[in-house]
Amino acid sequence: MSSLLLTTAAATGADAGANSPAAFAIGLLPWLLVFVIFYVLMIRPQQKKVKEHQAAVSAIKKGDEVITGGGIRGRVTRVIDEREAEVEIAQGVKVRVVKATITQVLTEAAKPANDQGRA
Repeated sequence: MSSLLLTTAAATGADAGANSPAAFAIGLLPWLLVFVIFYVLMIRPQQKKVKEHQAAVSAIKKGDEVITGGGIRGRVTRVIDEREAEVEIAQGVKVRVVKATITQVLTEAAKPANDQGRA
C-alpha cells in the first residue's frame, strides 16, 4: 500500500519545484499583503493619534479645560513644568497632575481646525 502512495506522489510531481525561489515568493506574498493592509488600517492611524495627543498635551496652557485618565474634568490653573500641571477640579480644589495622564484637552484652541466649524 505504501509503495502505491510513493509511486502516486512521484508520478504527480508533488515535490517538483517546492524549493524554488518562485514558490517561496508566492508563499510569502499573501503574508506581506496581510502585513501591509494591517499597517495601513491599524498601525498608521494609531501612530497619528498618539502624535496628536502628545502635541495637545505638550501645548497645554493656563485656562485649558482638560479631562484626566481617571475621568476628572478640570481647568488648568498653572503649568508647573514640562511633566506636571495644576488643575482646578472644583472651586478652590486644585490638584497636581502628570501631563501624560491627561486624556483630552477640551479647549477650542487645541481642537483640530476641521472640527471648529461643526455645531
